[in-house]
Amino acid sequence: MLLSIPLSNTFHQLAGLLSQLENAAYTSPCSVLSNATIGQHVRHIIELFQCLETGYAEGIVNYESRKRDFYIETDIRKAEKMLREIQQCLEKPNKELLLESEDYFNKQENISIPTNYYREVVYNLEHAIHHMAMIKIGAKEVSSIVLPDEFGIAFSTIKYRSQCAQ
Repeated sequence: MLLSIPLSNTFHQLAGLLSQLENAAYTSPCSVLSNATIGQHVRHIIELFQCLETGYAEGIVNYESRKRDFYIETDIRKAEKMLREIQQCLEKPNKELLLESEDYFNKQENISIPTNYYREVVYNLEHAIHHMAMIKIGAKEVSSIVLPDEFGIAFSTIKYRSQCAQ
């Protein structure tokens, strides 16, 4: 898959974060994150990838129907395990999918939008990086860990910055 390296880098960075954090920091509300926890952001990242995994088999992805597993957001070891499992499952061939979402005008109805697996992997990757940027801010409040400069920075931004530096 074309995205193997960026996905691997992102999951490696998340695993690095989790390996450095104490569980107390992982579950501590961060005022800079509107009292959300790092664990809640990590759970959100994991669950969107899980939705894509489930949706691949069914041909329908619905991110709104995720489980919201409390244990992922409160147990670092469970989150690490889930990240490893997700990373092992991402090497799939592209295929057409339907993205199902609640209709914002009629809450009783769902809408279906054509998409494909690779498009949704890109979405989840960019979404993960967005949440990692917030996690980085929260980590500074609840811990003294040091994260890589590129943690939570989009690959296009890293590339642009490196071109500007030359």
